[in-house]
Amino acid sequence: MRIFCDFDGTIAKVDTTDLVLHRLADPAWEDLEERWTRGEITAAECMRGQIALIGGTEADLDAVLDTVELADGFCDFVAWCEANAVSLTVVSDGVDRFIDHILGRHGLSHLPVVANHMVSDAVLGRRLEQPWSRTGCAAGSGVCKCQVAVRDASPDTTDDLMVFIGDGRSDFCVSGRADLLFARDKLADYARARTMPHHEFSDFHTITTTLAAAHGRSARRAAI
Repeated sequence: MRIFCDFDGTIAKVDTTDLVLHRLADPAWEDLEERWTRGEITAAECMRGQIALIGGTEADLDAVLDTVELADGFCDFVAWCEANAVSLTVVSDGVDRFIDHILGRHGLSHLPVVANHMVSDAVLGRRLEQPWSRTGCAAGSGVCKCQVAVRDASPDTTDDLMVFIGDGRSDFCVSGRADLLFARDKLADYARARTMPHHEFSDFHTITTTLAAAHGRSARRAAI
């Protein structure tokens, strides 16, 4: 079993990028958001422009991030994955600096994170690098989640159950590759509209219960 999990709105109770923009960015970030909504620029272009508008010191940024809470049951979910040797990767079209700080506050810095990379420079300010982008990505995101899921597979894992957990637009494409999909909010709407099999969730306790049952069935089949 290989699990890929979105961060903003899934692991974190809020969208951390939106929170930081509201608190610390020049109001021009909203103009970029509107241009993206109208389809004039891609999600990746929007994010690069918005991150460059974030002001404040690193301490100011940490103070905002310290207000972010994790979804109920996520720490227990991580513990279950580790106890059962289940691979868990955080894959997000958000910002690694934000994610790393929040996970670190909860003793979860060891989790692998794939996200946009923020660089802070005393002279040039902040900028966003997007090493996980892909030309032709259906989502137009800075992180092509399909590419991450495919690259993570190996000859030893191709028969494993691929699980995806998410909530938003950047999860639409990769959701179709999942053997088991957990969805809420916009992703749940997307799955329902396409009659895609999925489990809707409100917290990670329900996800853990469902995956524990699936993991047990897989272990029993492997033993036969």
